[in-house]
Amino acid sequence: MIFMSFVILIGIGAFLLMLPFAHNGELSVIDALFTATSAVCVTGLIVKDTPVDFTGFGHVVILSLIQIGGLGYMTAVTFLAIMRRKKLGYRDRLILKESLNYPGVSGIFRFLKIVFASIVIIEIVGAVILTLRFLVDMPLDDAVWFGLFHSVSAFNNAGFSLFSDNMMGFRSDLVINITIPLLIIIGGLGYLVLLELYNYRKKSLTRISTHTKLVLWTSAILILASMSIILSLEWDNPKSLGAMGTFEKFIAAWFASVNYRTAGFNSIDFSTFNESDLFFGTIFMIVGGSPGGTAGGIKTTVLALAVIGVWFTLRGQNNPHIFHRSLVPYQINKAYAIIFVASFYILISTVVLNESENLHFVRTLFETCSAFATVGVSTGNGGVLSYSALFSDVGKLNIILLMLMGRIGVFAFTIVIVGKAVQTRIKYAEGKVII
Repeated sequence: MIFMSFVILIGIGAFLLMLPFAHNGELSVIDALFTATSAVCVTGLIVKDTPVDFTGFGHVVILSLIQIGGLGYMTAVTFLAIMRRKKLGYRDRLILKESLNYPGVSGIFRFLKIVFASIVIIEIVGAVILTLRFLVDMPLDDAVWFGLFHSVSAFNNAGFSLFSDNMMGFRSDLVINITIPLLIIIGGLGYLVLLELYNYRKKSLTRISTHTKLVLWTSAILILASMSIILSLEWDNPKSLGAMGTFEKFIAAWFASVNYRTAGFNSIDFSTFNESDLFFGTIFMIVGGSPGGTAGGIKTTVLALAVIGVWFTLRGQNNPHIFHRSLVPYQINKAYAIIFVASFYILISTVVLNESENLHFVRTLFETCSAFATVGVSTGNGGVLSYSALFSDVGKLNIILLMLMGRIGVFAFTIVIVGKAVQTRIKYAEGKVII
C-alpha cells in the first residue's frame, strides 16, 4: 500500500503539472513524470528549469508534492483521518508504523500529531529567517513565497529551488549557508531522534537511547569527513574552490557536504569537481540520512551497524556492542544485506545507463547514486538542469525507478518485487564452508 500510494501520488502530480496553466512552453509526459517523481521522492533532480518552465500554480503543485512525499502519503492521509476523528484499526496502525519507521504501534497516533506539529514549527521558523534574508533582494510577497518554498524544500531534503542557479548566487551568504543546512540536518535526523532530544532537554527523559547516539555520532562524522575530503581534493582546483578565499572555501565545502546527505541544493558547480571527489561523493550520498526522517539513502544506522560488525569480526569477537549496549546480530546481518542489495541496484542501473546513454561513466554513476539515495545533487547538463536531462526517455525512466526505489526503501521495494519470505520449520544439518 505504501508503494502504491507513492505511485498514485506521482501520477496525480504528473497530471497536474501537465495542465496548460501549470507550465510554460512544451512539457512532455516523461518530463512531467520525472519532475513529479523527483518532488514526491524529495530528490531534486530536474530536467526542466523549475522557476522558468513552471508557472506559479506549477510551483504550488511541486511544493505540495514535496511536503506530502517527505512525510509519506499514507501518513498524511492517516493524520487527516485522525483530525476528522475517524476510527482507525490495527491494520492502519501497522501501515503508519512502516511509513514512519516507528518501533511499535502503541502511542503511534500521539507520535504522529507531535510529528506534524514539529514539521509546522520548524518549517515556519525556517521560512521566517529565509524571508527576512530574501527581503533584501525582492519585494515582500516574493520574499515570503521564496522563504516558504526553500524552507519546505530544505527540511524535506528535496533540493528544489526557485533560483535557476540553485543557491550558487548565495555561496558566501552566512544566513543561507547556515539556515538551509540546519533545516536539512534536522529533517534528516528522523522524527524519533528529534522527539527524544526534545524530551531529554525538558528533563522528561533521563537517558539518550543507543539509536539516537548512533545517529548523531554517525551524522557528525560523515559531514566532517565529507567536508574534509572536499577541502583536501578541491583546495587548489581553480575550477571549483581554488579561486575562492579561505573562508569561502570552508563555507562552500560545508554546504556541499551537508547536501551530499540527500538534500540536493548546491552553491558550487559539481561539474568542476575532480573525478576522485565525485567518486567519494557517491559513497556519502548512498549512506544518506537517518531512519524515520525525510532523507533517503541506506541510512546512517545501517552504515554504523555494518562498520561495528566488521570491526568486531576482525577482532574475533562475537558480541558486538556500542555505548555499553549489545547489538542484535540479526540487525547487523540486515545492515550487510541492505548494503549488498543497494550496491547491486546501483551497479546494474549504472551499467545499463552507461551502455544505453554512452555518456561519461563517473558522472553517470554520480547521477545514479544521487537518484537512488534521493539526493538531487548533479554534475549538470552544461546548463541549469541535471545530468539526467541528457538522458533518453528510457534513461529517464531508469532514474525515475531509482528515485521511487530509494524513497520507499531497499527492503520494501525488493519485497514488492519478490514477495515476502516464506516461513519454514525445517532446519538442515550444519555445513562447513571455508572462508
